[in-house]
Amino acid sequence: MLKIEDLTVEVNGKTLLRDVNLEVKKGYTNVLFGPNGAGKTALMRTIMGFSEYKVVKGQILFNDENITGMPVDERARRGLGIMMQRPPDMSGIKLKDLVRVASKGKKDPETLAEKLDMKRFLDRDVNVGFSGGEIKRSELLQLEAQDPSLYLLDEPESGVDLVSIEQVGLTIKGLLEEGICPGESCNKGKSALIITHTGQILDYVKADRGYILCNGTVMCSGNPLKMLDEIKNRGYEECIKCRLMM
Repeated sequence: MLKIEDLTVEVNGKTLLRDVNLEVKKGYTNVLFGPNGAGKTALMRTIMGFSEYKVVKGQILFNDENITGMPVDERARRGLGIMMQRPPDMSGIKLKDLVRVASKGKKDPETLAEKLDMKRFLDRDVNVGFSGGEIKRSELLQLEAQDPSLYLLDEPESGVDLVSIEQVGLTIKGLLEEGICPGESCNKGKSALIITHTGQILDYVKADRGYILCNGTVMCSGNPLKMLDEIKNRGYEECIKCRLMM
């Protein structure tokens, strides 16, 4: 579904990503590990098409279509959806209106909000005065309304209290598992690329493959749970030296 080939990216003349190669198969969930400042968020925003991230080499393929030069709205229409680590406040825009627009009027905001305990927030300005957990649930509500085929989730467990993390984790699990069929020949189901610093989201979501991004490039890939165990025991410094982990 998603294939990134030899991607090099600059912001204001500074190289943030260098020769990145990564892929996500249809119906699969991949996780991206890495220390702070490694370039994980820059990669997500580049995939989504944020204009300040300039691709100077390589390409991004989505469902076999080259979307490298495509604007954000066109990528969203093709099935890309993003949950940002800290989205902006949107004063003057009610959450219910944003949800209605995201679903193109096809879904009832109250019905969607009830599952995430967000009904009382529908008449409030988006993210204004929301806690960390409420912001994550707001983002998930918008994603559920959009119903993308590929979810880009930037540290969904970041800033979330212990009560909310379970709700966030189970919601993401439900979004990704709906419609998935087993086997390599599966043609249905959602895909995801999830940034995780702590790995906590893996308590709720089954990941198929992990990648480690350090110093702006992918160092290795392999079994995500084994990688997480290595990171916890040895830190990212050792991961920089690693090779393919199967």
